[in-house]
Amino acid sequence: MASTVADVMTRNPATVGMDQPIAEAARRMKTVNAGDVIVLDNTGRVAGIVTDRDITLRVVAEGRDPERTATREVCTQTGLITIAPDTTTDTAVQLIRERHIRRLPVVDKGRPVGVISLGDLARALDPSSTLAEVSAAQR
Repeated sequence: MASTVADVMTRNPATVGMDQPIAEAARRMKTVNAGDVIVLDNTGRVAGIVTDRDITLRVVAEGRDPERTATREVCTQTGLITIAPDTTTDTAVQLIRERHIRRLPVVDKGRPVGVISLGDLARALDPSSTLAEVSAAQR
């Protein structure tokens, strides 16, 4: 029997508001030692996700000021894929594989409850894999 996303996700994800500077998103990533932050709209619902790669490519590489660039300008909003906590890990793996993504926000009634990453799935489903070992060491 397949486990659910809730069994393996990282709970209580870091969040940032859409209008906050991207520098704040980076500071939150640093605080929680994560490579992503969930972006919320003004009602507290999930509106996007921003990753360390997004910041590197869309802010730093373009010479933008991270204190003046709103998170909404950098985060992924269009085509954002989210999943529910009761989604099976098999379905999460399938989505990650098909969509070529590394992280999925876990949402319950529009509110973020977690994030499941490629590393989370590797640790849960194949703990002896190289990816699982590397992911565990980074925590």
